[in-house]
Amino acid sequence: MINVQLTITGQVQGVGFRWGTLQLAQQFKLTGFVRNQRNGTVYIEAQGPKDAVASFIRRLAQGPTPYAIVDHIRQVDGPLTDYGSFTIRR
Repeated sequence: MINVQLTITGQVQGVGFRWGTLQLAQQFKLTGFVRNQRNGTVYIEAQGPKDAVASFIRRLAQGPTPYAIVDHIRQVDGPLTDYGSFTIRR
């Protein structure tokens, strides 16, 4: 089990990115959250089995919705946390 903290840059706000991220996280059975940042990026904390998290990140890089364009994903390892589920935060 691993925890990653991701900052996504590109065309990632106003394009359904958080909803698409929620759908992907549920597909890979991950816990954590996604939220928009004031600087136009999206911040994600995702936790689960290493292979599932890696697959989740690969799918995010392609854009979780047709209108999203991901320029860069900054990844930092985080501490394991009891999220309970994956949610969208405001």
